[in-house]
Order: sequence, then C-alpha cells, then structure tokens
Amino acid sequence: MDLLKANIRKLYYSYLLSAFGSAVIACVYSFVDAAVIGKYLGPDGASALAVVAPFWNIIYSLGLLLGVGGGVIMSKLKGESLDNKEQENEYFTVSIIYSIFLSILMYIMIFCFDKQILFFFGAKDEKIMQLALEYLKPIKFVFPLFLYNQMLGSFLRNDNNPLLATIAVLAGGVFNIVGDVIFTFTCNMGIFGSALATTIGACITFIIMLIHFFTKKNTMKFTIVKSFFKKIWDISKVGFSSFFVDLAMGILTILFNNQIMRYLNDAALSVYAILINITTFVQCCAYAVGQASQPIISTNYGAKDSKRIKETLKYCLYSLSFVSFIFLILTQSYPNMFTYMFMTPTDEVLQIAPKIIRIYSISFILLPINIFASYYFQSILKNKIAFFISTFRGLILSAILIMTLPLINSKLLWYAMPITEIITTIISIYFIIYYTKKININEDNTDK
Repeated sequence: MDLLKANIRKLYYSYLLSAFGSAVIACVYSFVDAAVIGKYLGPDGASALAVVAPFWNIIYSLGLLLGVGGGVIMSKLKGESLDNKEQENEYFTVSIIYSIFLSILMYIMIFCFDKQILFFFGAKDEKIMQLALEYLKPIKFVFPLFLYNQMLGSFLRNDNNPLLATIAVLAGGVFNIVGDVIFTFTCNMGIFGSALATTIGACITFIIMLIHFFTKKNTMKFTIVKSFFKKIWDISKVGFSSFFVDLAMGILTILFNNQIMRYLNDAALSVYAILINITTFVQCCAYAVGQASQPIISTNYGAKDSKRIKETLKYCLYSLSFVSFIFLILTQSYPNMFTYMFMTPTDEVLQIAPKIIRIYSISFILLPINIFASYYFQSILKNKIAFFISTFRGLILSAILIMTLPLINSKLLWYAMPITEIITTIISIYFIIYYTKKININEDNTDK
C-alpha cells in the first residue's frame, strides 16, 4: 500500500493488525513461559522468571534501538525522494553491523557473569538463583536472535512487508506454546524445557524473517557506508527513546525486585512476577500502535503532509483508549484470574494478590499513551522531547518513587507506577498537542 496516497484509515488498521499480531505473539513467549513454569513450580518458578525478566528487557530494547532508529530514518528518506535508495541501504547496513557488535557484548556478559547479573537483578535466594540459571542454559546460545528478530521486524514493516513479520513471529510463538507444554510437562524437563521451547521458537522466527531478503518486495541490501560513525549516532539518537522505554522496564524490575525482598517477602515477589507479565502485554499493545503508525507518520513527515499525520494520530488515540479501558476493567474486576493464570498460588499469595494488582494496575489506563508518545515524537524526529519523556518516566520519576515510598510505608511501593504514569501523561499530552499544532506542510520541523 502507498504510504503517501492510500486511505489513512485502511492503511493504519492494516498496519495495526500486522503490528498487533507481532507484538502480542511476542508477548506470548513470556506469557506462556510464566504460566507453564508457574503451574509446574509454583511461586518459586514465578519469582525466578521475575529476576530473569530484565535480560529480556535489555535484549528487546537493543532491537528497538536499531529497528526503530534505522526504520524511522529509512521511512523519512523514502518520503522525501525516490532517489534516496543508496542512503536507505547505508542505514540498513550500519544497523546490521551495529547489531552484530552489540550481540558480541551480550554474549560475553551472559556467559561470563550470569550469576553476578542475576544476583544484581534480585536473585538473593539460592533456590531462585538455581532456577534462573537453569532457565538461561539454552537461551544463552541464541540470545542475539531475540535482538535480531526485534530489529528485522521493524525493518520489514518499513520495507512494506509487515505481513511476513507477523507470520514469522506467529510461527515462533505457536511453536513456543506447544513446545512449552510438551517439554515442561510431557517430557518432565521443567524450567529448562520451557526455555528450550522459547529458544527454538526464536530460531523459527529468525529463519522466516530472512525470507524477505529473497523476495521482490525487498529493497534493502548491503552497501558501502559513508560516514559510518555518524550514521551510528543518527540511528542511536532516533531509536534511543524506544530503546529506553523497554530498558526502563528492566531497570524498574530490578529496583522492584530488590525493594520487595528488602521490605516485603517472596510471596509479594511472585505477585510482582504476575504484574510484570500483565505490564508487558499492555506495553506490547502500545508498541503495536506505535509500530503501526511509525512508517506512515515518518514517511508523510518526510513528504511534509501534516493532514495525513494528524489523521493517523487520531486513529492511534482511539486504539490506545480501547487498550487502556480493557486492561483496567480486567485487572480491577478479576485480579485473581491472573493469579491462577500464572501459577498454582499459595494461600498467602491469594490473600495479598488482589489488593496489589488493583493498586498497581491503575497505571494501565495511562501507560499506553506514554509509551506511544515516545514513538510519535521519534516518528516526527522530535528526538529531544522523546528522550526527555522516556527517561523522566522510565528512570528519574519512577526510580525516585520506588526507592522513597517504602520508607514511609512498605505497601506504598505499589503506588509508584500509578503516580509515575499520571504525571508523565500530563507532560506527554501537552507536548503531543504542542508539536502536532506546529507540523506544517511547508516547514521542516526536524530538531536542530
């Protein structure tokens, strides 16, 4: 479909369907692992996944850094002129080389310092540490594929092949679901079996995505790069906000894990493991809206068509409101539905979970708009405000609240994210309105 001329409503929902499918199935990886391991091992299994969760945030955030950063620039170049093909391929080439370099660093870290990292992530209990190490055994060997899959999915969407990205993630996700049950329960492989299913699922997704490069739709190829390090900086600058949104979830998980073990107990940590999975799903829905709109907004921003940008924004806000409403209703009305979904709970967990989930989930009504805001500002190359929103929400304000609220009362810890999202939403909405009004078809609003 022509991003510059096709009907915006049809175009947006077509991209949303593909992006939503990819994002939701990607969440299935962690969802199914959490549910299966929680049923097999109970609260200890859920706690082990809570301390492993930051690994996923780090690797996925790196994929977003390269995929969104390179993809936004590529789409803007497409919108500006058909003669920019060489520059587009230069940014694609830099992204691939950059990803290989980051993969090598990740390999070194996870193979040499796994115990130290897990302890830092909150694995203070020896049993939880051993379960977490067992889970990482097969994943270590293909860890970079999770980065590549996130990055390639973004490039495929920007190269007019969102359907293949969805099919790839769907195929890997389906195998992960079936493999989780078979390996964990039927083969009695426990937490190792669940991780093995996730590993093979990632391999399947990667192989299918590679098909794009052998099709007629593909416009990306390796080329000689001019100003290599400048292009690395361009990609990092544009993709940083999406990178930090996911990385921040990992940082917050580390802070929560340590604060929970300091002020509360293992039962509270297992409840937080449930919240991690729900939050991940809400974030994935917001990612889908951001990823669906990004190629449309970026391309039309390059073409300086403000009307199409504003119309796309309207449909994004409709989608985000729907997601917020659904998750708020479910978590407020049926909190223990999620408890039973992700583990075989103890009496203590069943007693404390409803109140914790209801308090924390207030944040879900506002989280989607704050996640999307970073995508929107990146898409129109307002990198400074995108950087500010993502770091203020994901690190500064939230970290301060997580560290200080328990000093007043340990139970106030669960109010940290609702307060964070309320304050961030006020700022996000102000700047969305401000920059949307400033978009003009006769004016290049790129950050100076």
